[in-house]
Amino acid sequence: MKTVINKISDKAKEKVTIDVCEVTQEIINLRDHAESVGDNISCTVGGKSVILPLSDILYFEAVDEKVFAYTESDVADVRGRLYEYEDRLSDKGFARISKSVLIHLNKISSIAPSPGRKFEAGLCNGERVIISRQYAAELKKILLGGKVNEL
Repeated sequence: MKTVINKISDKAKEKVTIDVCEVTQEIINLRDHAESVGDNISCTVGGKSVILPLSDILYFEAVDEKVFAYTESDVADVRGRLYEYEDRLSDKGFARISKSVLIHLNKISSIAPSPGRKFEAGLCNGERVIISRQYAAELKKILLGGKVNEL
């Protein structure tokens, strides 16, 4: 695929244009990544307030009424409720996979069956998270671009 970068002087006019014959999942992932560049969240890591790029986050998890953002190397404490992040980030490549986990779709490297009619998502860092039955069909619909079949 040919790539062209044009430097412009007005930041407000920055954009990414993708011209393709067919919209594949790879193209959708590329679009989602481009749209998330520059998106950040405020959080606390090791007692320090930091700004974390969404592109670094593997998943969010709610534990004991707190929400944590997991990266390849850190766990960040974030303010708010998981459903608030779900609403805010659904168009940024994140999807709910269980009552307590919101995953970054671009960080999934594999999906495999798990005992109890559940599924397990393998992440780019080797970590694995459970996809509950309740959310499996919706996740498959998202990953397959609206086509629905049982996982």
